[in-house]
Amino acid sequence: MRKKLIISFLVALVVIPLVAVAFLGPNSNKKGGRHLGSGDVIGVINVEGVIMGGRSGAGVLGGVTAGADDLMSQLKEAREDDRIKVVVLRINSPGGVAAAAQEVGDEIDKLRKSGKKVVVSMGDMAASGGYWLAAKADKIVANPATMTGSIGVIMEFQNLQKLYGKLGVDTETFKSGPHKDIGSSARQLTAEERKILQGMVDDIYNQFVDVVAKGRKMDREEVRKIADGRIYTGRQAKELGLVDELGNYYDALEVAKKMAKIKGEPEIYQLSPVDPWELLFGKAQSMSPFDSIGREQILLKLIQDKTIFGQN
Repeated sequence: MRKKLIISFLVALVVIPLVAVAFLGPNSNKKGGRHLGSGDVIGVINVEGVIMGGRSGAGVLGGVTAGADDLMSQLKEAREDDRIKVVVLRINSPGGVAAAAQEVGDEIDKLRKSGKKVVVSMGDMAASGGYWLAAKADKIVANPATMTGSIGVIMEFQNLQKLYGKLGVDTETFKSGPHKDIGSSARQLTAEERKILQGMVDDIYNQFVDVVAKGRKMDREEVRKIADGRIYTGRQAKELGLVDELGNYYDALEVAKKMAKIKGEPEIYQLSPVDPWELLFGKAQSMSPFDSIGREQILLKLIQDKTIFGQN
């Protein structure tokens, strides 16, 4: 009997989300769903959680990733569909992997070059890599309390050499070159290695500054003065020129409607697919940059040899 109950529960975990998608997923006619009509359409793409390469995902027990592959695919779909007149990027992200944000940013550039406008709506936070994407847009709308900015890059390694010594753990390394084990937790970094890694961080930081300066039409040195890694509220960011307007998601939709010169009530088309696990368990919370436990989970989630945008 107990075995049958367990099997029934596991089957339900699979079937219920699929049934929910069947009713609320791609064929939904509900406003804001996945139905795409023949009139003027505002496409909406959600950038939710840590920006990383690969596919998006949400763990049952928490943690959200915004996969670059999925975001690029959605931006490409918006670019190629003539019915979509303008795109709203709804960003709730503390940042992520630099290369992943760059890939998505390139697709935003292609979308704008196709003649379509891009409006960013900032939610709880649009920091670091999240702001990289925002800076690519035509207009940025933030809430007064949105945590944004954090323009900078960070690379961290753990030196566990003393801990290994206390535990009696020895590490033997065979490498093809002097820097192949750079960042190893079993030893300290050399002075030369510190210079190499700092050079990488500085290079990506300069790329970040260039993106902000170009996207926000600001002087590069002006950007550098405020790009010290700190986060700002939405209101502070507006005063600094990092966002255009203060408002919520619906205000951003209105901005998008005006920019695309849409008359009447447009259809809102969600390019981001419905997550069946989210329907079943609810949305997992993205990690706050003030949450030290969340921060460590993010860092552990990323492979150590990847450079990530700073999260203060």
